[in-house]
Amino acid sequence: MSDQEALQEALIDARYRRMFGYRAGYLPRDRQSLDEWNRELRVKLDSETRPLGDAVARLGALIETNPIIRMYVSEMIRQVPPRYQVVHNTAELLQALEHITVSAPLYNQDPARRNAFPMSSLFAYMMMTRAGEAVFRNADFNRGLKGVLRRWCAYLDSPGSAHVLNESPSGWLSTFAYQDMKLWEFEYDRSKPHWGFKSYNGYFHREIKPEARPVAAPDDPKVIISPNDGNLVAIARDIKPQDEFWLKGEPYSLADMLDRSEHWERFVGGYVFQSFLSGANYHRWHAPVGGTVRKARVVDGLMFSDAESAGFDPNAGVLSEGYDATVNTRGLIFIESDDANIGTVCVIPIGITEISSVQIRVKEGARVEKGDELGFFSYGGSSMAIVFQQSAIDHFTVPSPPPLPVVDPSSGPPLLVNAQIAVAR
Repeated sequence: MSDQEALQEALIDARYRRMFGYRAGYLPRDRQSLDEWNRELRVKLDSETRPLGDAVARLGALIETNPIIRMYVSEMIRQVPPRYQVVHNTAELLQALEHITVSAPLYNQDPARRNAFPMSSLFAYMMMTRAGEAVFRNADFNRGLKGVLRRWCAYLDSPGSAHVLNESPSGWLSTFAYQDMKLWEFEYDRSKPHWGFKSYNGYFHREIKPEARPVAAPDDPKVIISPNDGNLVAIARDIKPQDEFWLKGEPYSLADMLDRSEHWERFVGGYVFQSFLSGANYHRWHAPVGGTVRKARVVDGLMFSDAESAGFDPNAGVLSEGYDATVNTRGLIFIESDDANIGTVCVIPIGITEISSVQIRVKEGARVEKGDELGFFSYGGSSMAIVFQQSAIDHFTVPSPPPLPVVDPSSGPPLLVNAQIAVAR
């Protein structure tokens, strides 16, 4: 290997380790296992051509008829180093996506070989190219890709996806997976097929036993609780109305983050509390305060995008939670607290890569008690932000997060849903 090739490999490896799927534990720790998975996909593509489903066909039509998207997709494929190319043209890319939308991921107890993010695996090297970075930020392309993700999510919601929920070594109910996913904390019935889970997504957003996550101080409205399991990434103060959210310092741009909702201005100068969910975390979210839901909606945004311009750059793709909270697909749930000092709180579940299915389960005008379920993510790891008004917080009661920018989001203090995170003024 030449010095130039060795440098390129080092840059690719650095870039790979900063990808969301790697950080969340869904992509293999050993990049050679990623390459092995892609080679196996290549064999499937060579041996079987599938008729395209409606969602993949619509994405294909978009690429064909939109010259800018067609240019970026073609260049994205071409810019991948030949030794890592899984597909060689748009037709093969569409075939690969079609294969993925009718498959469910297998479990692997070895983190070095675990690959549960097949779409991220397919896109991994494409996302490292300059053309890939551009097209994954294109709004029309994202809408087309979201249709494919919805098609895949429908399969993962179906009984046909439950075949991977078994007790074999590659099953999500294996002895190792039971420990890895802490299944003893969750609701299941071992006497039923697939332990009572109706689909892969049914397993993924499984319900937790109430006693495993008791609500902290349920009768004290000044005690604010975590809406999710995960690790604390950032506590930001004095949030600006608009900021350069794409920088490594990870500032939060409030108007963009809240999609210029009619409620956004009341949060200027307030706080953002953001956490990271990995694959083994509980993926339902709960109300951090009691009150009335004033607004609840999903903002369609990006999915496979990094904060910085890509290319094979060792600094590309550095984790930016502020970027994800501002541009990605996300929910906005505004809760007017019973405590006037807290005011309104906004809960923001954020979808990343495969996990852009943000399922809100509360209605505007509904009354919620602290700890009530608000919704869930279908499949994958993700992020969660809570935005508080300037006057809301007396003090946070969790340990301080690592200094920004965070390279490993799982290194922050652990959080448990319904556990205390702050005390109001």
